[in-house]
Amino acid sequence: MKTLKLIMMLGLGAMVSACATTDTATRNARFDTVPPQVQQFETLPAQQFLASAPTNFSAAFNVQQINVLVPQSLKVSERNSYYPGGDIVWREDPIGNRHAQVKAIFDTGFAKGTDAMAGDAGLRLDVKVLRFHALTEKARYTTGGVHSIKFALWIRDAKSGQALGEVRIVDADLDAFGGQQAINAEARGQTQKVRITDHLAEVIRQELSNAEGFTNPKLGMIQQLNKI
Repeated sequence: MKTLKLIMMLGLGAMVSACATTDTATRNARFDTVPPQVQQFETLPAQQFLASAPTNFSAAFNVQQINVLVPQSLKVSERNSYYPGGDIVWREDPIGNRHAQVKAIFDTGFAKGTDAMAGDAGLRLDVKVLRFHALTEKARYTTGGVHSIKFALWIRDAKSGQALGEVRIVDADLDAFGGQQAINAEARGQTQKVRITDHLAEVIRQELSNAEGFTNPKLGMIQQLNKI
């Protein structure tokens, strides 16, 4: 069962009650306890979807809450090698709380990607980051590579908290510039943070508007190594 169809089923019901009132969007509210469905990646029961679904998804729904969790169990690597180990590799912010820095990137990207959704039926997104592997300094200014990003996405009805479909595990890789290409991009203001933030905005747009969700691009051998 495709996520979009399941969202539409319960979302249409929510639209009826939502027409009477307008809720103020609360973005980026933190959740301290990860729902079991996200933590364990359990599959929720499939549900029958309505045959008549809205043709304009953005006009029917709005994202009222985005909860991003970057678990402390994710290992941070500060090693300056071409391919360091670890779940989180991030260098464009000063040395500090990398988990918080990654969360801020997801918060900004997902808020940007869902801003245009202005419908009456509210959605809640619970997000658990599984991997955020950008480039080290050495790779950034020589070979380039792949920004390896992976997260779990759980879509819920904002009012009832009911799950709308199955938990999705999303691979959202992005080609990473290196050498002169990276230098030229930075001169245009296209830093790693800018590119990744805009990329995440597009990823969540596709996840919430495409029946198939985001399609991870094929980026060659380095991308395949990331899966080992």
